[in-house]
Amino acid sequence: MRADRVAVLRLFGSIGGGARAADWIELVRRLRESGRVPAVVLDIDSPGGAATASDDMFLALERLAAEKPLVAAIRGVGASGAYLAALAARTIVAQPNAVVGSIGVISASPRLPRLLDRLGVSVTETRAGRLKGIGAPWRDDTEEELAKEQAIVDAFYDAFVARVATGRRMTEERVRELATGEVWLGREALELGLIDEIGDLERAVEIAARAAGVPARLAVAHLRRSILDRLAGRFGTSLAAAAADEVERRTQTRLRT
Repeated sequence: MRADRVAVLRLFGSIGGGARAADWIELVRRLRESGRVPAVVLDIDSPGGAATASDDMFLALERLAAEKPLVAAIRGVGASGAYLAALAARTIVAQPNAVVGSIGVISASPRLPRLLDRLGVSVTETRAGRLKGIGAPWRDDTEEELAKEQAIVDAFYDAFVARVATGRRMTEERVRELATGEVWLGREALELGLIDEIGDLERAVEIAARAAGVPARLAVAHLRRSILDRLAGRFGTSLAAAAADEVERRTQTRLRT
């Protein structure tokens, strides 16, 4: 990346955990430590995703924002975990019809015991630890398991609310009034104090460049591609990633923001 250009860091699509999230966070670290990067714009078009991965991204971005200007630009969707990531920025810019918000947490997984009964399939479960196996699709949760799951969701929700309160300089009581899981368009989000300005990516670059005292020129920051990715090519890699995401989505219990 050429020196004295604002780095544009893209957060597109659903936020998942695993290696891709780790690679993205590593890129944030490199941008933070690079003397060639005076400021960063977080370019967002994401509905959110896994709660833990979203929080990891927020923490990495918070460290970056402590050392150099970070501006968030919501171009299409900046919801749930993606909005959480935006909260690390000094300024949040959104397009007038961008979708913003969805402050909340949900945990969901399929329950198949009645289907298995109709198919004549039984599952033998041997476990140690009475709460081991929460969310197993072959049976319904016990009351104790449901209470434990709700406690975890509530803890993530409380942390999300606290981050919004700090990032947007609101009381927690006011944030809880807004933290219903609903979304707003950009202009409504501005009126509610969830963003700072209506604008596009170029406007975000201008703000970041002015804060850093450099010309308003940008360079897109890219993840390093492995040899396998380069050999597979863009289409093959994207197809494999999409298939992996779909398998994970369908088969695992996921706590999402």
